Amino acid sequence: MISKTMKAILHALSYGNIELESSRRMADLKQLDAMRIFVKKLDARVYNGEHEVPVRLYFPTEEAMQAGIVEGNTFPILLFFHGGGWVTESVENYDRVCARMAQATAHIVVSVEYRLAPEHKFPVPLEDCYAAAKALYTNQLILNTDPEKITIIGDSAGGNLTAAVCLMARDKGEFTPRRQILIYPALGNCYTEESPYRSVQENGCDYLLTSVKMEDYLNLYQSSAEDRQNPYFAPILEKDLRNLPETLILTAEYDPLRDEGEVYGRKLHAAGNHVEVHRIYGAFHGFFALGIKFLHVQESFKYINQFLNKSYEKILQ
Repeated sequence: MISKTMKAILHALSYGNIELESSRRMADLKQLDAMRIFVKKLDARVYNGEHEVPVRLYFPTEEAMQAGIVEGNTFPILLFFHGGGWVTESVENYDRVCARMAQATAHIVVSVEYRLAPEHKFPVPLEDCYAAAKALYTNQLILNTDPEKITIIGDSAGGNLTAAVCLMARDKGEFTPRRQILIYPALGNCYTEESPYRSVQENGCDYLLTSVKMEDYLNLYQSSAEDRQNPYFAPILEKDLRNLPETLILTAEYDPLRDEGEVYGRKLHAAGNHVEVHRIYGAFHGFFALGIKFLHVQESFKYINQFLNKSYEKILQ
C-alpha cells in the first residue's frame, strides 16, 4: 500500500513527454555514482556487419576471470541488454547494476552497447543485440563459452530486445538460447487508452514510467508505423510461440507494463514452453537498478538464482 505522501511525490515526478537530450543527460548522471561496485571487468567487441558493437564483461571473482579467459574453461554467463526505452542509457550507466548482477548470481555478465534510437531506429538496436548473442553462442568472443550455460537477460526495453533476440534465433536457427529472463519487459505496441491491458490504464499516469512516455519511446524507436505490427518490435504479437527458451518473467505491481509481461508468460506457457512469472508487489518500473539492499532487488535475485539453478539441474540429469 502506497502512502498519500508517496503518491503525491510520484505524481509530481510523473509528468510530461520524453525530451531526448535532457533524458539522456539525466541517465548519464549515473556515471558519477561514487558507490559503484568495482569488480574485475574487461571491454571487448563483436561485429554486426562492419559495425563494432562494444561489450563489457563483468567477472564475479578473480577465479572466474582466470577460468573464463586464461584457462579456457567455460563459466555460466548472463548476456545482458540494458533498458532505457531504446533511446537512453548505456553500458557505462549500468555499470553498477551489472557488477552487482555478476556478484549476486556468480555469473560472468556480458553487457551490450547496442546503438540507440532515434539515430538508429528499429531494427538496428535489435540487430546489434542479435549479433552479440550470435558471437557469444558460437564462441567468437574472448570468453570460452558453452551455449548450455548462457542466459539472455534484459530489463524494460532490454527485456523487449531479449524476447526479440530469442524469437529471431528460433526463426533463423543459427543458435539456440536455452534460457531468457525478462525483467518488467516492454512487449506491446500501444500505450494509449486503446491498450487492452488494465495496468496501462491503472498505472499509466502516476508511477514514474507513464503511458505517454511509452508512446514517445515507441515513436522514437520505430522506423515506420508498420513496425508496430512486427513481432520483433512487439514480441507479444507473435502468433507462434513454440520452441522458445525456458523463461523467467518478473513484473512490478505499479507498472504500466505489468500486464503485458504476465500475458506474454501465459502465452508462452500455452505454447508448451517452461515459464515462471513472478509479480514483485509494491515495486515500480525501474526498481532493478536500485541498490542490492533494496528488498525488491533482493526478491528478484532470489527468483533469478532459483530459476538458473533449476535449469542447470535439468542439464545434469
